[in-house]
Amino acid sequence: MLGGLALVCALALSNITFAKDDISALWNERIKSVVGVGFYVDAEQERQQIYAFGTVIDDLGTVIFSAQSIGEQVAPAQLGGFRVYLPGATISHFYSATYVGQDELTGWHFLRITDTNLVHELVPITRYRAETIPRVAQEIWGIGLKKKDEDFVPYFLSSRVSIIQRLPQHVALAAQEVTGLGLPAFDQEGAFVGLGTGGFGQTFLQFSGLDRGGLPIVLINPDECAAILLADEVFPFLDRIPTNMNGRPKAWLGSNGLQPIDPDVAQFLGLKEQAGLVVGEVLENSPAAKAGMRERDILLSVDGQALPILKPDRVLVTYFQREVDRRLPDDTLRLGILRDGDRLELKVTLTDAPELPREAPRQYFEDLGLSVRRFTYTDGVARRLKLAQHRGVIVNFVKSNAPISTSGLMQDDWIQEVNGAVILHYEDAVRILEAIEKDPGHDEFRVMVERGGEAKMLTIKFN
Repeated sequence: MLGGLALVCALALSNITFAKDDISALWNERIKSVVGVGFYVDAEQERQQIYAFGTVIDDLGTVIFSAQSIGEQVAPAQLGGFRVYLPGATISHFYSATYVGQDELTGWHFLRITDTNLVHELVPITRYRAETIPRVAQEIWGIGLKKKDEDFVPYFLSSRVSIIQRLPQHVALAAQEVTGLGLPAFDQEGAFVGLGTGGFGQTFLQFSGLDRGGLPIVLINPDECAAILLADEVFPFLDRIPTNMNGRPKAWLGSNGLQPIDPDVAQFLGLKEQAGLVVGEVLENSPAAKAGMRERDILLSVDGQALPILKPDRVLVTYFQREVDRRLPDDTLRLGILRDGDRLELKVTLTDAPELPREAPRQYFEDLGLSVRRFTYTDGVARRLKLAQHRGVIVNFVKSNAPISTSGLMQDDWIQEVNGAVILHYEDAVRILEAIEKDPGHDEFRVMVERGGEAKMLTIKFN
């Protein structure tokens, strides 16, 4: 009996050793699918160096990296100096790359390596397609990368799948961090499972000597992920390579403030086993407005497909927005709605989205210590303004310790007047501010701004 048990244990140990050897071989091949990414952001006062992690997606040397690597307000024109680094190579050894743009649907930033010799050394993740999605309790593993000052040295991570959900994308949550942000995870056979995705923090309670009750805090690992965007949410979208740095065109519907319908309200309306979204606002001059959508309409279906029942129900808003984002301007959406007890179908022709704040032209006035950008449709929506009220410029940056900062001017202030002159267009503001900056006789100037719905008159003194 003991001899048989010893034999079973020996076989088990030999299998474990074999599995480890197998993973080692897979590891040496799979790290050819990841790179370090470096670039700079030309801010008003300094050039900021940024580093991220990238995954190779095709034989042309196209690389994707996480949306979280670049701030939402950073203009594509501010980006430059893109480089890629092989894992473990010295930081002085890099290859040039070209920024392609960001995709609105996935959020991925795309770049393309320009050195063909390096491209031939890399292996895209499309070589490792899996036939099935992982199962709960299945062991998966991934690749982490050290920071740039440690030469992007790769390291091994592994964990087991705890749960698989649609949030609304198909996501696996592991028991602990299993790969780097935007980097691939694999199963035990080396098949691609998915990409590490951020935003899934762990909640803790923090106690102090004065507060025995504890304060809830959320800790987020910026470099490693326990959440995996599964392969069926990755492979179908790898061809969404932007045609320009702004990621245009971007499909736009123009419904705002969507909220999942309350279960009690749904039951009252006879919507048993039916998901729905209540429209909070229909934006002026939008495709939704032109199609006749109204506030308090309840969205029930898209192109004949009922909205899915998702938990938590708030992710239904993201699901619907993705249904819009996956389309193109001039596409037609058939939206099933419930209005005053009647079921209707609206046909909406999508258009290209209005200019975003990060796309708007901006100018920095170094001597004044501020930069301004053009007022956009998004700024008007945030301030609940009619189109006829869209004017002026938005403060994009205020230099600390400059005379202008002591005036109380703040980032995101809406400048409507300068020295009594009404600012109708961005060009008006640039012309007036340039004249003030170049005139040595100016000791001060005044701006009228709107902040939080209140008008403020501020005086900027140079001395």
